[in-house]
Amino acid sequence: MNKRILLIGACGQIGSELTLRLRELHGNKAVIAADIREGTKELMESGPFERLDALDREAVRQVIETYGIQEVYLMAAMLSATGEKYPEKAWQLNMGTLFNILDLAKEGLIKKVFWPSSIAVFGPSTPKENTPQETVMEPETVYGISKQTGERWCAYYFRKYGVDVRSIRYPGIISWKTLPGGGTTDYAVEIYHNALLIGKYHSFLRKDTRLPMMYMDDAIEATIRIMESAPENIKVRSSYNIAAMSFTPEEIAAEIKRIVPEFTIKYREDFRQTIADGWPRSIDDSKAREDWGWAHRFDLKKMSEHMLQSLYKRYDEV
Repeated sequence: MNKRILLIGACGQIGSELTLRLRELHGNKAVIAADIREGTKELMESGPFERLDALDREAVRQVIETYGIQEVYLMAAMLSATGEKYPEKAWQLNMGTLFNILDLAKEGLIKKVFWPSSIAVFGPSTPKENTPQETVMEPETVYGISKQTGERWCAYYFRKYGVDVRSIRYPGIISWKTLPGGGTTDYAVEIYHNALLIGKYHSFLRKDTRLPMMYMDDAIEATIRIMESAPENIKVRSSYNIAAMSFTPEEIAAEIKRIVPEFTIKYREDFRQTIADGWPRSIDDSKAREDWGWAHRFDLKKMSEHMLQSLYKRYDEV
């Protein structure tokens, strides 16, 4: 029987593109998309979809048993900025969904699990330059706290029960296909859209706020690569650092201005600045590169060119 994959949170920023890529690789019918809401027309029409509350363990169990699922990608989460507005809901969603999947895997219903962590696990006391794989973690957001806690539970379920759970710490993710979902790095997506639509942008971060970022194509590649790697190559069972580039709002604006000369930017800090101040400026991901061959393809220049070309085409078609 062909491998059957369930992607929970399939309509989110990463989930929507990951679902389509997995369907390209494994066949449309082999990848079941699930979310509490419906997604894009392309996602809904390209393969099976289940409306699913990931906090309802029995509903999740039923979907897994109905389709004969072997692998689960758990992408449902409340991100950093939104989580600070609704901390209890963020904790409940981020932790409750993880326990549901880990326990179902512990029962033997699932053979392999992907669960995303984040650079939000780090905090003000973490070394900010070349942040190591193993280091001090004192996150100050509910999102970061939930991700740090989730990492420890993933490692525990692997060690105690043999659950094959794999994870990477995503930096800020940038995509032209999907809008961001309430994170602190959202500006790096919004800025491209605004550059083309109105020619200006108000950044909610200071111009010198350097954060680790990654183009969606690389994030999808990393996610699939770690899941396809042999178990013996996955030596970190909490979560792996991965990195591609780090830049500031001022630097991304300069790159956009090179292509869109009339573009202007102003800076107006909000509560997300405090969150960003606690995060790393650059990441050491040598462990992921050594263990399972991680390698990024996009830097700021290449990403900006691809983003703007793709968005030009999209807006021309509207």
